[in-house]
Amino acid sequence: MNRLSGHNYIGGARSAQGSVQLQSLDASTGQALPGHFFQATEAEVHAAAQAAASAYPLFRELGAERRAQFLDAIADELDALGDDFIATVCRETALPTARIQGERSRTSGQLRLFAKVLRRGDFLGARIDRALPQRQPLPRPDLRQYRIGVGPVAVFGASNFPLAFSTAGGDTAAALAAGCPVVFKAHSGHMATAEWVAQAIISAAQRSDMPAGVFNMIYGGGVGEWLVRHPAIRAVGFTGSLKGGNALCQMAASRAQPIPVFAEMSSINPVILLPGALATRGEQIAAELAGSVTLGAGQFCTNPGLIIGLRSPQFSAFVQQLGAQMSRQGPQTMLNHGTLASYCQGLDALHRHPGVRHLTGQPQLAGQAQPQLFQADVRLLLEGDELLQEEVFGPASIVIEVADQAELAAALQGLRGQLTATLIGEQQELLEHRWLTLALQEKVGRLLLNGYPTGVEVCDAMVHGGPYPATSDARGTSVGTLAIERFLRPVCFQNYPDALLPEALRDANPLGIVRLVDGEPSRAVL
Repeated sequence: MNRLSGHNYIGGARSAQGSVQLQSLDASTGQALPGHFFQATEAEVHAAAQAAASAYPLFRELGAERRAQFLDAIADELDALGDDFIATVCRETALPTARIQGERSRTSGQLRLFAKVLRRGDFLGARIDRALPQRQPLPRPDLRQYRIGVGPVAVFGASNFPLAFSTAGGDTAAALAAGCPVVFKAHSGHMATAEWVAQAIISAAQRSDMPAGVFNMIYGGGVGEWLVRHPAIRAVGFTGSLKGGNALCQMAASRAQPIPVFAEMSSINPVILLPGALATRGEQIAAELAGSVTLGAGQFCTNPGLIIGLRSPQFSAFVQQLGAQMSRQGPQTMLNHGTLASYCQGLDALHRHPGVRHLTGQPQLAGQAQPQLFQADVRLLLEGDELLQEEVFGPASIVIEVADQAELAAALQGLRGQLTATLIGEQQELLEHRWLTLALQEKVGRLLLNGYPTGVEVCDAMVHGGPYPATSDARGTSVGTLAIERFLRPVCFQNYPDALLPEALRDANPLGIVRLVDGEPSRAVL
């Protein structure tokens, strides 16, 4: 078993300057786990940011292959962690062993995927416009562009994915792939897990001969503001609550040098049901949808929190079937007591709202979350009621009935930005309702047909983002290879001799990458 020190990781070394000690808890029992963790001091946060800043020019210039080898090494280290590691994660999060094993594979898999991105070179976005000395009325200079990492990135760990959205998760992998050292703020809900993974990253960095400050990790509440405001930090990656994401965005915007915050925050992920599908397979859809809502105690950012259907006998029957299915789902332990408390607060607000009716669900048990189903008046969407737009993080969903297509269109227009939207229908009625796809594209980052949004594939085409408040910047994604672009910026070289150009822009094209040359894709030597 790895020996956990509870120390912060700064510049390749451990640090415990502060006197405040933090405790990790068993998510099921609430009892303290062995060991303690040292809250970072302001001086330690400064040292971590400075270590990342010192590593940045060295790490950026190592080249894509060296960074790819580093990412592969982290993946190998993660895969080599044994049963003690898995048991630690399960105790801190109450998530089952199979889920953690699968999430570990996803985490190492996305690291290896970014390594492939580095080796194929398209992330550089290389563009070359060769000189046109004879052009009239003015000659064109030789212009060449590629992208570099923006600099040190602050990454905040998520509660609901202790591996895939945490220490070595998607934001960290994308930042490292872009050539950006990371200062990671460990989530208080799984600090022991974070240290296990941090040790794996540090070991991989040493094996790969990376700069000492390429990865740093700090513990503690309240340290995020010091980190985000530090002048060495150039971007922020965050997955969490709308309140937390907004606070980070405000901090970053108020700096002397504002920086971007890529925050994934809040989504209710509407599911639109069409009558033909309900007539054909309504009972099946009810069972599948109930399973999606309650999967993992509803602790997914893509959890379907709003179900919309056109008024019809089929929809009325479906609501009864969904209620029956939801009532069969048992209670589940959530990630921690804070998550359960927030879930109960969200349910209480729905119970007290005059426009919302409770359909099914048992009273909450001590320490566990009971699934709940509500029905709301469509006027709440049409009038922009705030409560209906708020994510209730847990195994709950809200049903809304609309009178006709016009009211459906108005209701969808009232929605705020979302990560996903799902359409369930038969082939012909989906064609007849193609306007839904056009309307929803303005609202979401990912559209699904006849599926459920609670699985997010890690691949080139995935978009895990969306308009505010789903994310703070709809132009990016936190899952998939496009995520690297959040931490890159373009640089143009004018009239540079070949010997002074980055390898990706040289005439000989030593990296063999596809480049846009005079407007045409090419691998050719110039």
